Amino acid sequence: MKISTFDAAHYLDSEEMIAEYLSAAMEDPNPDVFLTALSDVARARGITQLARVTGLGRESLYKTLSPGSKPRFDTIMKITKALGAPLGVKRKQGHP
Repeated sequence: MKISTFDAAHYLDSEEMIAEYLSAAMEDPNPDVFLTALSDVARARGITQLARVTGLGRESLYKTLSPGSKPRFDTIMKITKALGAPLGVKRKQGHP
């Protein structure tokens, strides 16, 4: 029996799925979880296309989205906007 490696990028096939996936990753206190999720979305959409839209090189994108990296905030904003999933802030219910 052959077991294949799980790749979340294969399941990110709708805007709703991508939004939920990134939102869930943002809730984790480990920043590497969000970077991994963002990398999965980037691969699902196409790294080459993302590089073209953001003006960042493919190698730079891979490095930026790898666990342990410390990307600049403006770089993350550029990437999320290009992926159609810009970061936003919303108030949690029950908080003043």
